[in-house]
Amino acid sequence: MVRPDHVLITCEHGGNRIPPRYGSLFAGFETLLRSHRGYDPGALTLARQMAGALAAPLFVSTTSRLLIDLNRSIGHPRLYSEATRGVPARVRREILESVYLTYRNQVEAHIADAVAHGRRVIHLSSHSFTPELDGAVRNADVGLLYDPARPGEIELCRRWQASLKARAPELNVRRNYPYTGQSDGFTAYLRRRFPADVYVGIELEINQKHVLHGGRPWRALRCHVIEAWRQASRLDHARRVPGNA
Repeated sequence: MVRPDHVLITCEHGGNRIPPRYGSLFAGFETLLRSHRGYDPGALTLARQMAGALAAPLFVSTTSRLLIDLNRSIGHPRLYSEATRGVPARVRREILESVYLTYRNQVEAHIADAVAHGRRVIHLSSHSFTPELDGAVRNADVGLLYDPARPGEIELCRRWQASLKARAPELNVRRNYPYTGQSDGFTAYLRRRFPADVYVGIELEINQKHVLHGGRPWRALRCHVIEAWRQASRLDHARRVPGNA
């Protein structure tokens, strides 16, 4: 039996807000908060538009990753930033419980519920990346990150890439770039919680140069990403249904 798909959109780095009770920790870090280190510009806009277009549930965080990074595992050296790494353990634990676990537990519970009701969850996690890092220019407009050990993720990303290239051939769409889908992150954690036949985790990465330029090209890029996803998911569903290509 082919499980029907349940699409879920998340955005872990949607903003650079700091809860007032922790504001004093960020004195001197104001510029960093406004940079790509503080949040993923454009990721929240795209996540909201995708969720609306696909009628998909949406989970977002607008708390800065510099307080605690929702896309890192507990114990990762970059879970906390230079602003929070040295605070007392009780404060770090409070941040972990009130921000990190609250968000991640809600998403995980939603996935578990959908799986319990016989659905295959397709989790699209919206992110963006800085055009240049440590002096190296990132050579991509869109990145699709997946686990190469999971055929369902490979197939969906392959189809999504092909559909995007057909719609907007000027875009450089790459798979597992500028990061690998196996790197530490929320989707990697969720793959350990749910088997491949019920969970498909894909991180969508948009080059922030499109966000910073804004205007019609940025609006067009968002539409291309969403419409290409529609086509890719239709083709993937047809492939999975017995008797179809």
